[in-house]
Amino acid sequence: MDEGGAGWRIHGMSVEGYRHRRDGRPCQDACAHTESGRLAVLAVADGAGSRPRSEEGSRLAVALAGEHFVRRAAAAVDAPPGERVHDLLLDAFHDVTKVFLDTTGAAAADFATTLTVVVLAPGWLGHLSVGDGFVVLRAGSEDGRRQFHLLPQPPAAGEYSNETVFLTSPDAARQVHTDCVCDAGVDGVLLSTDGLAQAALTRSADGPPTPNASFADAVFRSLDGPGPVPDGAYDNLAALLRSDRLTALNADDKTLLRAVRRTRP
Repeated sequence: MDEGGAGWRIHGMSVEGYRHRRDGRPCQDACAHTESGRLAVLAVADGAGSRPRSEEGSRLAVALAGEHFVRRAAAAVDAPPGERVHDLLLDAFHDVTKVFLDTTGAAAADFATTLTVVVLAPGWLGHLSVGDGFVVLRAGSEDGRRQFHLLPQPPAAGEYSNETVFLTSPDAARQVHTDCVCDAGVDGVLLSTDGLAQAALTRSADGPPTPNASFADAVFRSLDGPGPVPDGAYDNLAALLRSDRLTALNADDKTLLRAVRRTRP
């Protein structure tokens, strides 16, 4: 997908990981963006690998996110940052969850998926996540180098690192995490599923993960500049996500959805 309105150039994709290519299975990640007036909504989802219809679940989740987060945000687009933004994010999440469960019915668990959403409004950025997706912002510079910031993630679902929460989890409403950012210096937003965590994030034994600056800088910089998204952006991003270097770090499906502020020619 590539386009951009609401002052942003938006581009991203999901690709099947090595294990799925080897086994002839479909990609269980999905991403989408929706624009309406001064708003843009970006969403990524990671279908549970053990569930038989999770690729359908991830596609349904991002489609519903675009519809319901845009509708809720449009009613508060001029609201000052703060509790009202958190409320609209939670209201939109409840809308998405209700329709998702109504649509999938008794087989809902077969469609299990995570969901990470960013709402881009003129005066604020809203973020909601359930599961292990993540969001990196580009904002400001220090000593001439661009600075990257990882938004807080939901707490771990359990004792083990491979446990996560899905839209269909009984406690999803209690595990969802929201943020509201008010910073005019934010000029880049990156959403991803956990298949890129090893490449995009740097982890330490004694602290939270931080963005891998060289990776973030490269994927944002390739979208900087005036005019439409470059013709080669799709092929270049697909080659990166399927590269041996990233596959060696993680063989799962991979999703990268990015938005950068438009610059004038």
